[in-house]
Amino acid sequence: MSPAAKLPRWAEFGLLPAVNLLAALLLSGAIIRLIGESPWAALRLMADGAFGSQEAIGYTLFYATSFIFTGLGVAVAYHAGLFNIGAEGQAYIGGLGTGLVCLALGHWPFWAVLPLAVLAGAAGGAAWAFLPAWLQARRGSHIVITTIMFNFIASALMTWLLVNVLIRPGQQSPESREFAPNAFMPGLHTLLGRIGIPFAATPLNLAFLLALAASVLVWLFVWRTRWGYALRVAGINPAAARYAGIRPERVTIGAMLLSGALAGSLGLNELMGSQHRILLDFPGGAGFVGIAVALMGRNHPVGILLASVLFGALVQGGSQLSFDMPHVNRDMVVVIQGLVILFCGALENVFRTPLAALLGRGKPEGSNR
Repeated sequence: MSPAAKLPRWAEFGLLPAVNLLAALLLSGAIIRLIGESPWAALRLMADGAFGSQEAIGYTLFYATSFIFTGLGVAVAYHAGLFNIGAEGQAYIGGLGTGLVCLALGHWPFWAVLPLAVLAGAAGGAAWAFLPAWLQARRGSHIVITTIMFNFIASALMTWLLVNVLIRPGQQSPESREFAPNAFMPGLHTLLGRIGIPFAATPLNLAFLLALAASVLVWLFVWRTRWGYALRVAGINPAAARYAGIRPERVTIGAMLLSGALAGSLGLNELMGSQHRILLDFPGGAGFVGIAVALMGRNHPVGILLASVLFGALVQGGSQLSFDMPHVNRDMVVVIQGLVILFCGALENVFRTPLAALLGRGKPEGSNR
Protein backbone atom coordinates (compact mmCIF):
# COMPACT_ATOMS: atom_id res chain seq x y z
CA MET A 1 0.00 0.00 0.00
CA SER A 2 1.46 3.36 -0.99
CA PRO A 3 1.74 5.97 1.76
CA ALA A 4 -0.88 8.71 1.84
CA ALA A 5 -0.03 12.13 0.41
CA LYS A 6 0.71 14.73 3.07
CA LEU A 7 -1.50 17.82 3.29
CA PRO A 8 -1.06 21.02 5.31
CA ARG A 9 -3.03 20.98 8.54
CA TRP A 10 -5.54 23.55 7.29
CA ALA A 11 -6.20 21.40 4.23
CA GLU A 12 -6.26 18.15 6.21
CA PHE A 13 -8.86 19.39 8.67
CA GLY A 14 -10.71 21.92 6.52
CA LEU A 15 -10.33 21.61 2.77
CA LEU A 16 -10.38 17.81 2.43
CA PRO A 17 -13.61 17.31 4.45
CA ALA A 18 -15.21 20.19 2.50
CA VAL A 19 -14.29 18.61 -0.84
CA ASN A 20 -15.62 15.23 0.32
CA LEU A 21 -18.87 16.84 1.44
CA LEU A 22 -19.19 18.69 -1.87
CA ALA A 23 -18.71 15.43 -3.79
CA ALA A 24 -21.43 13.76 -1.71
CA LEU A 25 -23.84 16.64 -2.32
CA LEU A 26 -23.11 16.67 -6.08
CA LEU A 27 -23.82 12.96 -6.36
CA SER A 28 -26.97 13.41 -4.24
CA GLY A 29 -28.05 16.19 -6.59
CA ALA A 30 -27.55 13.93 -9.59
CA ILE A 31 -29.78 11.28 -8.01
CA ILE A 32 -32.46 13.87 -7.20
CA ARG A 33 -32.32 15.04 -10.84
CA LEU A 34 -32.83 11.45 -12.01
CA ILE A 35 -36.07 11.16 -10.03
CA GLY A 36 -37.38 14.35 -11.63
CA GLU A 37 -36.75 17.03 -9.00
CA SER A 38 -34.49 20.09 -9.02
CA PRO A 39 -31.26 19.59 -7.04
CA TRP A 40 -30.99 23.34 -6.34
CA ALA A 41 -34.55 23.51 -5.07
CA ALA A 42 -33.89 20.47 -2.88
CA LEU A 43 -30.72 22.05 -1.46
CA ARG A 44 -32.57 25.29 -0.70
CA LEU A 45 -35.35 23.38 1.02
CA MET A 46 -32.89 21.44 3.14
CA ALA A 47 -30.96 24.57 4.09
CA ASP A 48 -34.16 26.44 4.93
CA GLY A 49 -35.52 23.48 6.88
CA ALA A 50 -32.31 23.27 8.92
CA PHE A 51 -31.37 26.94 9.42
CA GLY A 52 -34.18 29.08 8.02
CA SER A 53 -35.83 29.95 11.33
CA GLN A 54 -35.26 29.81 15.06
CA GLU A 55 -37.41 26.70 15.24
CA ALA A 56 -35.37 25.01 12.50
CA ILE A 57 -32.08 25.92 14.21
CA GLY A 58 -33.40 24.61 17.53
CA TYR A 59 -34.29 21.23 16.05
CA THR A 60 -30.97 21.02 14.18
CA LEU A 61 -28.98 21.67 17.35
CA PHE A 62 -31.19 19.26 19.29
CA TYR A 63 -30.28 16.41 16.92
CA ALA A 64 -26.66 17.58 16.88
CA THR A 65 -26.47 17.28 20.69
CA SER A 66 -26.95 13.51 20.58
CA PHE A 67 -24.36 13.20 17.82
CA ILE A 68 -21.85 15.22 19.85
CA PHE A 69 -22.06 12.80 22.77
CA THR A 70 -21.70 9.67 20.63
CA GLY A 71 -19.08 11.25 18.35
CA LEU A 72 -16.91 12.18 21.33
CA GLY A 73 -17.25 8.64 22.66
CA VAL A 74 -16.11 7.10 19.39
CA ALA A 75 -13.22 9.61 19.13
CA VAL A 76 -11.81 8.87 22.59
CA ALA A 77 -11.69 5.16 21.83
CA TYR A 78 -10.16 5.85 18.40
CA HIS A 79 -7.26 7.79 19.94
CA ALA A 80 -6.50 4.67 21.97
CA GLY A 81 -6.40 2.59 18.79
CA LEU A 82 -9.89 1.15 19.34
CA PHE A 83 -12.88 1.22 16.99
CA ASN A 84 -15.91 1.40 19.28
CA ILE A 85 -18.95 0.26 17.29
CA GLY A 86 -20.99 -0.08 20.47
CA ALA A 87 -21.99 3.53 21.11
CA GLU A 88 -25.61 2.68 20.27
CA GLY A 89 -25.83 0.01 22.96
CA GLN A 90 -23.88 2.13 25.45
CA ALA A 91 -26.28 5.02 24.81
CA TYR A 92 -29.18 2.61 25.38
CA ILE A 93 -27.93 1.39 28.78
CA GLY A 94 -26.70 4.84 29.80
CA GLY A 95 -30.12 6.24 28.98
CA LEU A 96 -31.67 3.48 31.07
CA GLY A 97 -29.61 4.67 34.05
CA THR A 98 -30.63 8.28 33.48
CA GLY A 99 -34.27 7.28 33.09
CA LEU A 100 -34.32 5.18 36.26
CA VAL A 101 -32.96 8.11 38.27
CA CYS A 102 -35.64 10.37 36.81
CA LEU A 103 -38.39 7.84 37.57
CA ALA A 104 -37.22 7.23 41.12
CA LEU A 105 -36.16 10.72 42.16
CA GLY A 106 -38.41 12.96 40.08
CA HIS A 107 -39.91 14.44 43.25
CA TRP A 108 -36.50 15.83 44.22
CA PRO A 109 -35.46 19.35 43.15
CA PHE A 110 -33.98 19.52 39.66
CA TRP A 111 -30.58 20.67 40.93
CA ALA A 112 -30.35 17.40 42.89
CA VAL A 113 -31.70 15.17 40.12
CA LEU A 114 -29.41 16.49 37.35
CA PRO A 115 -25.99 15.44 38.74
CA LEU A 116 -27.32 12.01 39.69
CA ALA A 117 -28.85 11.57 36.23
CA VAL A 118 -25.55 12.58 34.62
CA LEU A 119 -23.61 10.13 36.80
CA ALA A 120 -26.11 7.32 36.21
CA GLY A 121 -26.01 7.81 32.43
CA ALA A 122 -22.21 7.88 32.37
CA ALA A 123 -21.99 4.87 34.69
CA GLY A 124 -24.46 2.85 32.60
CA GLY A 125 -22.60 3.55 29.35
CA ALA A 126 -19.23 2.82 30.96
CA ALA A 127 -20.48 -0.42 32.50
CA TRP A 128 -21.77 -1.61 29.11
CA ALA A 129 -18.36 -0.83 27.56
CA PHE A 130 -16.37 -2.53 30.32
CA LEU A 131 -16.76 -6.19 29.33
CA PRO A 132 -15.81 -5.66 25.65
CA ALA A 133 -12.83 -3.60 26.86
CA TRP A 134 -11.76 -6.31 29.33
CA LEU A 135 -12.11 -9.02 26.69
CA GLN A 136 -9.97 -6.97 24.28
CA ALA A 137 -7.31 -6.19 26.90
CA ARG A 138 -7.13 -9.57 28.65
CA ARG A 139 -8.32 -12.13 26.10
CA GLY A 140 -7.59 -10.53 22.74
CA SER A 141 -11.24 -10.52 21.64
CA HIS A 142 -11.68 -7.94 18.90
CA ILE A 143 -13.42 -4.82 20.16
CA VAL A 144 -15.42 -4.38 16.94
CA ILE A 145 -17.03 -7.82 17.23
CA THR A 146 -17.83 -7.62 20.94
CA THR A 147 -19.27 -4.10 20.81
CA ILE A 148 -21.51 -5.03 17.88
CA MET A 149 -22.77 -8.03 19.85
CA PHE A 150 -23.42 -5.86 22.88
CA ASN A 151 -25.59 -3.54 20.77
CA PHE A 152 -27.97 -6.43 20.11
CA ILE A 153 -27.89 -7.53 23.75
CA ALA A 154 -28.72 -3.98 24.89
CA SER A 155 -31.63 -3.80 22.47
CA ALA A 156 -33.03 -7.15 23.64
CA LEU A 157 -32.58 -6.20 27.30
CA MET A 158 -34.40 -2.89 26.86
CA THR A 159 -37.25 -4.60 25.01
CA TRP A 160 -37.70 -7.07 27.87
CA LEU A 161 -37.54 -4.35 30.53
CA LEU A 162 -40.04 -2.08 28.81
CA VAL A 163 -42.48 -4.87 27.98
CA ASN A 164 -42.33 -6.72 31.29
CA VAL A 165 -40.96 -4.43 34.00
CA LEU A 166 -41.02 -0.71 33.29
CA ILE A 167 -44.19 -0.45 31.21
CA ARG A 168 -46.80 1.90 32.66
CA PRO A 169 -49.79 -0.14 33.94
CA GLY A 170 -52.84 -0.01 31.73
CA GLN A 171 -51.10 0.72 28.45
CA GLN A 172 -49.87 -1.42 25.56
CA SER A 173 -47.13 0.85 24.24
CA PRO A 174 -43.72 -0.35 25.55
CA GLU A 175 -42.69 2.76 27.44
CA SER A 176 -42.42 3.86 31.05
CA ARG A 177 -44.59 6.39 32.83
CA GLU A 178 -43.74 10.04 32.33
CA PHE A 179 -41.07 11.60 34.52
CA ALA A 180 -42.08 14.10 37.17
CA PRO A 181 -41.67 17.73 36.00
CA ASN A 182 -38.64 18.21 38.27
CA ALA A 183 -36.80 15.65 36.14
CA PHE A 184 -37.37 17.56 32.89
CA MET A 185 -34.28 19.11 31.35
CA PRO A 186 -35.07 22.83 30.94
CA GLY A 187 -35.44 23.96 27.35
CA LEU A 188 -32.92 26.41 26.01
CA HIS A 189 -35.74 28.75 25.00
CA THR A 190 -36.74 28.90 28.67
CA LEU A 191 -33.19 29.62 29.84
CA LEU A 192 -32.71 32.29 27.16
CA GLY A 193 -36.07 33.84 28.03
CA ARG A 194 -34.93 34.34 31.61
CA ILE A 195 -32.15 36.65 30.39
CA GLY A 196 -34.38 38.47 27.95
CA ILE A 197 -33.45 36.65 24.72
CA PRO A 198 -36.52 35.38 22.86
CA PHE A 199 -36.18 32.01 21.13
CA ALA A 200 -38.70 29.64 19.57
CA ALA A 201 -39.89 26.70 21.69
CA THR A 202 -38.08 23.56 20.48
CA PRO A 203 -36.70 20.36 22.10
CA LEU A 204 -33.26 22.03 22.30
CA ASN A 205 -32.36 21.95 25.97
CA LEU A 206 -29.65 22.29 28.59
CA ALA A 207 -28.03 19.05 27.38
CA PHE A 208 -26.63 21.04 24.43
CA LEU A 209 -24.57 23.13 26.82
CA LEU A 210 -23.50 19.96 28.65
CA ALA A 211 -22.37 18.51 25.30
CA LEU A 212 -20.28 21.63 24.64
CA ALA A 213 -18.75 21.30 28.11
CA ALA A 214 -17.99 17.63 27.42
CA SER A 215 -16.22 18.65 24.20
CA VAL A 216 -13.96 21.05 26.10
CA LEU A 217 -13.22 18.43 28.76
CA VAL A 218 -12.36 15.80 26.14
CA TRP A 219 -9.98 18.23 24.44
CA LEU A 220 -8.29 19.02 27.75
CA PHE A 221 -8.05 15.33 28.67
CA VAL A 222 -6.70 14.03 25.36
CA TRP A 223 -4.27 16.85 24.54
CA ARG A 224 -3.43 18.50 27.86
CA THR A 225 -3.00 15.69 30.41
CA ARG A 226 -0.46 12.92 30.86
CA TRP A 227 -3.30 10.37 30.82
CA GLY A 228 -4.36 11.65 27.43
CA TYR A 229 -0.78 11.49 26.20
CA ALA A 230 -0.50 7.88 27.40
CA LEU A 231 -3.78 7.10 25.64
CA ARG A 232 -2.53 8.51 22.32
CA VAL A 233 0.86 6.81 22.58
CA ALA A 234 -0.75 3.44 23.31
CA GLY A 235 -3.07 3.96 20.35
CA ILE A 236 -0.26 4.77 17.93
CA ASN A 237 2.36 2.24 19.08
CA PRO A 238 1.55 -0.19 21.91
CA ALA A 239 5.09 -1.59 21.91
CA ALA A 240 6.65 1.86 22.38
CA ALA A 241 4.06 2.63 25.06
CA ARG A 242 4.95 -0.53 26.96
CA TYR A 243 8.66 0.33 26.68
CA ALA A 244 7.89 3.75 28.17
CA GLY A 245 6.12 2.18 31.14
CA ILE A 246 2.57 2.60 29.85
CA ARG A 247 0.32 -0.44 30.13
CA PRO A 248 -1.76 -0.69 26.92
CA GLU A 249 -4.22 -3.07 28.58
CA ARG A 250 -5.03 -0.50 31.24
CA VAL A 251 -5.31 2.21 28.60
CA THR A 252 -7.72 0.06 26.59
CA ILE A 253 -10.05 -0.43 29.55
CA GLY A 254 -9.83 3.21 30.65
CA ALA A 255 -10.45 4.57 27.15
CA MET A 256 -13.48 2.34 26.62
CA LEU A 257 -14.93 3.28 29.99
CA LEU A 258 -14.66 6.97 29.08
CA SER A 259 -15.99 6.28 25.59
CA GLY A 260 -19.01 4.44 26.98
CA ALA A 261 -19.63 7.16 29.57
CA LEU A 262 -19.79 9.82 26.85
CA ALA A 263 -22.12 7.77 24.67
CA GLY A 264 -24.27 6.96 27.70
CA SER A 265 -24.88 10.68 28.22
CA LEU A 266 -27.19 10.71 25.18
CA GLY A 267 -30.14 10.02 27.49
CA LEU A 268 -29.78 13.48 29.00
CA ASN A 269 -30.83 14.96 25.66
CA GLU A 270 -33.30 12.38 24.39
CA LEU A 271 -35.03 11.32 27.61
CA MET A 272 -34.71 14.20 30.08
CA GLY A 273 -34.78 16.85 27.38
CA SER A 274 -37.39 15.58 24.93
CA GLN A 275 -39.31 12.35 25.56
CA HIS A 276 -39.61 12.63 29.36
CA ARG A 277 -40.03 8.86 29.61
CA ILE A 278 -38.07 5.71 28.75
CA LEU A 279 -39.15 4.23 25.44
CA LEU A 280 -37.89 1.77 22.84
CA ASP A 281 -35.19 2.81 20.38
CA PHE A 282 -34.73 6.26 21.85
CA PRO A 283 -31.10 6.51 20.54
CA GLY A 284 -32.57 6.38 17.03
CA GLY A 285 -29.29 5.32 15.42
CA ALA A 286 -27.31 8.20 16.96
CA GLY A 287 -24.65 5.75 18.12
CA PHE A 288 -23.92 4.72 14.55
CA VAL A 289 -24.07 8.29 13.24
CA GLY A 290 -21.50 9.13 15.92
CA ILE A 291 -19.00 6.93 14.07
CA ALA A 292 -19.40 9.03 10.91
CA VAL A 293 -19.30 12.24 12.96
CA ALA A 294 -16.01 11.24 14.61
CA LEU A 295 -14.42 10.22 11.31
CA MET A 296 -15.54 13.36 9.50
CA GLY A 297 -14.44 15.52 12.43
CA ARG A 298 -11.00 13.88 12.43
CA ASN A 299 -11.64 12.74 16.02
CA HIS A 300 -11.13 16.29 17.31
CA PRO A 301 -13.82 17.98 19.43
CA VAL A 302 -14.01 21.03 17.14
CA GLY A 303 -14.43 18.85 14.07
CA ILE A 304 -16.97 16.69 15.90
CA LEU A 305 -19.04 19.78 16.78
CA LEU A 306 -19.10 20.91 13.15
CA ALA A 307 -19.85 17.42 11.82
CA SER A 308 -22.64 16.99 14.40
CA VAL A 309 -24.29 20.22 13.26
CA LEU A 310 -24.01 18.99 9.65
CA PHE A 311 -25.71 15.68 10.44
CA GLY A 312 -28.28 17.44 12.59
CA ALA A 313 -29.02 19.67 9.60
CA LEU A 314 -29.36 16.62 7.36
CA VAL A 315 -31.92 15.10 9.74
CA GLN A 316 -33.93 18.29 10.22
CA GLY A 317 -33.55 19.58 6.66
CA GLY A 318 -34.33 16.14 5.29
CA SER A 319 -37.66 16.16 7.13
CA GLN A 320 -38.56 19.44 5.45
CA LEU A 321 -37.39 18.14 2.09
CA SER A 322 -39.49 14.97 2.24
CA PHE A 323 -42.52 17.04 3.24
CA ASP A 324 -42.27 19.60 0.42
CA MET A 325 -41.00 17.31 -2.37
CA PRO A 326 -43.30 14.28 -2.71
CA HIS A 327 -40.84 12.33 -4.85
CA VAL A 328 -38.04 12.75 -2.29
CA ASN A 329 -39.23 10.51 0.52
CA ARG A 330 -37.49 9.60 3.77
CA ASP A 331 -35.62 6.79 2.06
CA MET A 332 -34.07 9.32 -0.33
CA VAL A 333 -32.98 11.44 2.64
CA VAL A 334 -31.29 8.36 4.10
CA VAL A 335 -29.48 7.91 0.77
CA ILE A 336 -28.15 11.48 1.02
CA GLN A 337 -26.97 10.86 4.57
CA GLY A 338 -25.36 7.61 3.44
CA LEU A 339 -23.46 9.36 0.64
CA VAL A 340 -22.13 11.94 3.09
CA ILE A 341 -20.96 9.13 5.37
CA LEU A 342 -19.45 7.26 2.40
CA PHE A 343 -17.41 10.17 1.07
CA CYS A 344 -16.47 11.62 4.45
CA GLY A 345 -15.68 8.23 5.98
CA ALA A 346 -14.82 5.24 3.83
CA LEU A 347 -13.71 7.30 0.80
CA GLU A 348 -12.20 10.23 2.68
CA ASN A 349 -8.82 9.87 0.95
CA VAL A 350 -10.08 9.75 -2.64
CA PHE A 351 -9.25 13.40 -3.22
CA ARG A 352 -6.15 13.55 -1.02
CA THR A 353 -3.56 12.96 -3.75
CA PRO A 354 -5.11 15.42 -6.26
CA LEU A 355 -5.33 18.07 -3.54
CA ALA A 356 -1.74 17.43 -2.47
CA ALA A 357 -0.59 17.84 -6.08
CA LEU A 358 -2.67 21.01 -6.45
CA LEU A 359 -1.14 22.48 -3.30
CA GLY A 360 2.38 21.46 -4.27
CA ARG A 361 2.53 18.69 -1.67
CA GLY A 362 2.61 15.82 -4.12
CA LYS A 363 5.17 13.71 -2.24
CA PRO A 364 3.59 10.90 -0.21
CA GLU A 365 4.11 11.07 3.51
CA GLY A 366 7.25 9.17 4.43
CA SER A 367 8.71 9.31 0.91
CA ASN A 368 12.20 10.77 0.34
CA ARG A 369 11.98 10.89 -3.43
